[in-house]
Formats: sequence, C-alpha cells, structure tokens
Amino acid sequence: MFEDRTYTRTFYNAPQSVTSFVAAFLEPTITVACFLALLRYYDRPLDGAAMTLCLLVFALSFPGRNRFKDARLTALVDIAISWVSLLAILALCGYATRSLDQFDPDVLLWWAVLTPLAQWVAVAIGRKIIMVAASRPEARRSAIVVGAGPLGVKVARALVGHEGFGSDFLGFFDDRADARVHSDAADKLLGRLEDVSEYVMRHGVKEVYITLPLTSQPRIKALLESLQGTTASLFFVPDVFGISIIQGRLQDVNGVPVVGILETPFTGTNALVKRLSDIVLASIILVLISPLLLVIAIGVKLSSPGPVIFKQKRNGLDGEEITVYKFRSMRTMENGPDVKQATKNDPRVTKFGAFLRRTSLDELPQFINVLQGRMSIVGPRPHAVAHNEQYRKIIKAYMVRHKVKPGITGWAQVNGLRGETDTLEKMEARVEYDLEYLRNWSLGLDLLIIARTVRLVLFDRHAY
Repeated sequence: MFEDRTYTRTFYNAPQSVTSFVAAFLEPTITVACFLALLRYYDRPLDGAAMTLCLLVFALSFPGRNRFKDARLTALVDIAISWVSLLAILALCGYATRSLDQFDPDVLLWWAVLTPLAQWVAVAIGRKIIMVAASRPEARRSAIVVGAGPLGVKVARALVGHEGFGSDFLGFFDDRADARVHSDAADKLLGRLEDVSEYVMRHGVKEVYITLPLTSQPRIKALLESLQGTTASLFFVPDVFGISIIQGRLQDVNGVPVVGILETPFTGTNALVKRLSDIVLASIILVLISPLLLVIAIGVKLSSPGPVIFKQKRNGLDGEEITVYKFRSMRTMENGPDVKQATKNDPRVTKFGAFLRRTSLDELPQFINVLQGRMSIVGPRPHAVAHNEQYRKIIKAYMVRHKVKPGITGWAQVNGLRGETDTLEKMEARVEYDLEYLRNWSLGLDLLIIARTVRLVLFDRHAY
C-alpha cells in the first residue's frame, strides 16, 4: 500500500521553542532600540556610521540567548558578561577603523549603561509572563515516571525543578520490591507497571517518562502498547532502538536528556507555524467562499425544514470533546454523541444534502472551527465519539491520531480513504495514513495535501 513512501525519517531535532525564538530577536532588538532612542534623545542624526553600528551590533548579538528560565541574578550576570564582551569587540573595531570620534560620547556612555538593564527587565517580564501562562490549569502538564531507580529519580528532580513552567510531577511506577526502590522515590510510588495505563486515563496524565533499563525490553514494549490507547506523550530515557517511533526527537528537560518516542509534531515553533498558517489560510478561504456559503445555506433551508448548521460531537486534540460544524444534509437532525452516521443511500439524506456530501461542500463551515482553534485545515479527520471508543480497543495506536487537532482534510483522504470506513480494514488503513502524517509533518506536506484536496473536490466524481 505504501510502496512509494518518500518520508523515511525517524528522529527529528525538537523544534525551537517559542521562547527561544523570541529570545533570539529580543536581545539584538533591545540593543539597537536603546541606541536609536538615545540618538533621538540627544538629537543626533541617524547617519551612515550609526546605521553601520546598528547592523554590526545586530549581527554580533543575534541570536540572543534564552534566559527566561534563569534566576534573576544569574540572568543579570550573564547579560553583563555578554554585553561587556560585545562592547570590547565594538571598541576594537572602532579603534581599528578610527571611527569612535564619529559618535557622541554621551550616547555611547548611556547606551553602555542602559542596554543591559533594559535586557534584564525584558527577561524578567518575559519570565513572569511565561510563569503566569504556565499557571493556567489548561497549560499544566501532569507527568509520571516509570522506573523508581536512580535515573527515574533524576528525571523526577528535573520535572520538579520545571514545575514553575508548566510541569506537575505526580509520582513513580515500578514493579521492583520496596527494598530495591530508590529511597527518594519510595514515598511517591503510585503502583506497578500494570497500573500505568489505567492511572494515565483516569487522571488525564499528559506525559509519561520511561526510565526502565534496556534489559526490561519486553516489559517496555508491553507498556508502550497499553499506553497507545491513551493520548499521553511518551518519552523514553535514554534509549529507544527497536521501538516504533512517532515524531522521535531529542529533548532536554532541565538538564536531563530524554528521547520523545510518541509526540505531536506541533510543539515550539512548529505549533506557531501550524496555527498561523491555519488562521491565514482559513481567513482567506472564508472570504473567497462567502458567496458560496450563502448560496448553500439558502439551498439547505429550502431543501427541508430545520437549521442550516448541523453540530456534531467529535474528539479533538488529546481526545478532548469538541463541537464540529457541517451544513445539514438530512431531513431530520438528531443531535447527541450517539447519532447514527448516515450512509450513502440513507433515506434521511435530502437530494441537495447528497450533493453536498458527494462534493464535500457540507464540510465548509469547519473553516470556522479552524479559526476557533478546535480544528486544523489539515489533519486526521474527526470520527464519531462512539467510533473512537470502539476502534481504540481493536486498532493498535488508534488514539495516537488525536495527538494533533483534527483536520478538514488529511493525508488519508487524499490517498483514497474519504467517506465511509465501513470495514475494519478501511479504518486500519486510514489510521496508518494518519500516523504517516504525524511522523512526517511539514508545512510543505500540508500545502501538498490542500492542493490535492482541491483537485479531488473539483474532478473526482466518486469522492463520497
């Protein structure tokens, strides 16, 4: 089925975090901004020498260091050392080019004093913003550690040190007798390995760190299979060779190296790129299709009594229940999570509704869901809640597809798996394509899927 696979990568470098991205530009921008502000204050012209200095400073200080998680004193000392080093380089350049006399001494003096203070204040404000954002209940990332040995304790300490930035460490799981458990882990032991999956589902655990030795490989595989029925992110410390990987990447948790083995592709700057592309594309598309939406709404209203929009309950990111919009295509509307999915020849489907389904025009209101943040333009198609409960028990890694927001279209849909999945084989094939998408996501792949979707909608008469 997948003979023509182009994407073969297993491990990825973790995408740059949003805070690192901001920090990269923050330090050089503040440095240049302080200089320009002092020029304006002392009424000095922005001449060629000043512009050259600005460009040189930006080049030398970019990218700025991410100090948002450093203690205030540590950040201040680091900023001071970096700034003094940069001033020394600039002084040498000025002396070598005999250009120091082209600048006002008062501007240079106050620039040397105010710039590090401004950087330190910006870091303090950024740190406060991050901590306030991380304190919100929806931003907290509950975590457990499997393995109560020395490595597990080290990971737990790293997570506890990370609590102010969104991590909540809950405890350990281990099969070893109490005498063999690390002394620092004994009072936080939550159960045995067989209890992990149930605990994760019951308490909504977001992250699982596995620190078992490689000699426990059979137990690790059994644990991974049981956890693939959840939406938790899984991390193995430090070795995962021989295990199937979804978005494998190296990461650093407060100084402890970990390897993500089952993770969403949309973290850090990837999440920012994905969200911005969704907002921009969805906004443009909604503006372009607004006349079509009006015509369809009128057609739905004339085809049969009832509301224009049909609201369905689906599972979204991390399995959370969301409301998805569609144009109503049936004569009667039955709301609720257990509504029976209409089939191709369902008598409840109106003639106009059948046309909407055949052309996928009934799904156009989901661009509003994209702007709301419930869905993405490209991603695994959302299934009925009842279907998820059914298939998560019989298809391996079925719930992994919920590590990303559901999409209006997806990799499976442009590869012939649109419409009904009336057999187990079809659903298994769709899930496999969805996992392929998670493994290999890129903005280019999203654009390719969108282009292929447009072609299918316009030219495929058997789309439904």
